[in-house]
Amino acid sequence: MTAPKSAVPERAIGSWLLVCCALVFAMVLLGGITRLTESGLSIVDWRPATGWLPPFGDAQWSAAFEAYRASPEFRQLNFWMTVDDFRQIFWLEFLHRLLGRLIGVVYLLPFLWFGYRHRLGGALTVRLGLLFLLGGAQGVLGWYMVKSGLVDRPSVSQYRLAAHLGLAVFIYGLMLYTALGLKRFGGQADAVARPAAAMLTALVFVTMIWGAFLAGIDGGATFNTFPLMDGRLVPEGTLALSPAWRNAFDNVAMVQLLHRGMALATLAAALGIWLKYRRAVPSGALGIAAFFALAQFCLGIATILTGASVYIAWAHQAGAMLLFTAAIWVWRETA
Repeated sequence: MTAPKSAVPERAIGSWLLVCCALVFAMVLLGGITRLTESGLSIVDWRPATGWLPPFGDAQWSAAFEAYRASPEFRQLNFWMTVDDFRQIFWLEFLHRLLGRLIGVVYLLPFLWFGYRHRLGGALTVRLGLLFLLGGAQGVLGWYMVKSGLVDRPSVSQYRLAAHLGLAVFIYGLMLYTALGLKRFGGQADAVARPAAAMLTALVFVTMIWGAFLAGIDGGATFNTFPLMDGRLVPEGTLALSPAWRNAFDNVAMVQLLHRGMALATLAAALGIWLKYRRAVPSGALGIAAFFALAQFCLGIATILTGASVYIAWAHQAGAMLLFTAAIWVWRETA
């Protein structure tokens, strides 16, 4: 006879998922500072199972440095580096990869325990299993992105960077939405606001993706005035590339113009939804989302005016994650 099914501790599962959300949030920010400090191409191989430990001793550090010396980044940009200089850019990328591995362990072991001990329901098991598979795919996609900077040019493809960030944010959003439901943080608001909450979440997500495209082509260091771009609402050369669709992804002028427009649309949506539905969402989540939208818009302007200063640009990325968190919370409230 099989043992009876134990009661599923939904709040415990929700707490575990919130811990994982915090780790993914940190992972996104660590990836951001790794890119902003140009440390992301310092490790030129990928060893998912054996890459837990950094180099030990002079011989291992010398071997890692010799491998880096063969990369385009060293040959074209960092040819002046010594082993000691290399260590400084190595650690951020190593910690970024290490945190990814730790997230996998922190996610997988409780998932297996909850599944064995409590025999999770089919729908929840499928969703949690999907999240684990997406996490594995994110690791592969991260290496696929890094590889694009190890061939000819010392920078990664903006397409792969946008895909890498997009999948990370999607995983975070799905995990957070699930966790809030299990913790009973959702369903406290009038469902009339649900389409607006979904639209706001989508707007924030798409704006973040175009921010990744802009970062991938180092577009934050150009058109450093606001609200005009080189004295124009629409700068010259926005349709300079052929075929025309390439301008939305490869042309700095068009990519930054689109990102600015999306940011303005997101701010307008957040403020408009707050004004219209603030009484329908009594938790205050809409007010928090509107506040983060305004703060994020101001951080975006500061990023432009400073030519994407490292720490201001990093704060801008953190602001995007906070705004996305608030948008997911509003969406969960209206479920």
